[in-house]
Amino acid sequence: MPQPHDVLFRALADPTRRAIFERLCRDGDQTVAALTAQAKVSQPAVSKHLGVLKQAGLVHDRHEGRQTHYSAQPGALAPLIGWTSQMTGFWQSRFDDLEDLLKRMDQ
Repeated sequence: MPQPHDVLFRALADPTRRAIFERLCRDGDQTVAALTAQAKVSQPAVSKHLGVLKQAGLVHDRHEGRQTHYSAQPGALAPLIGWTSQMTGFWQSRFDDLEDLLKRMDQ
């Protein structure tokens, strides 16, 4: 079973999906038509990208008549924040060890 951060990395790996998510974060709710107008891909492609983002929990949809409005769910990035914090600690420790080794080699 994939880890939560794996699902998020996979969803955000595509630059078009990242751009859609960033736009929703920056500008708020958008319809598929509004997102398509700014994207350099077709409406069906935007809909597929939104489906991947929704499956990852990064966007939420709300139906209003014949239109679907999408909004970003930035809180869904929490597993990435935890993972990057873990990796920061790991690499900081490694760099500290390297610094100590280089200091000993200089003596």
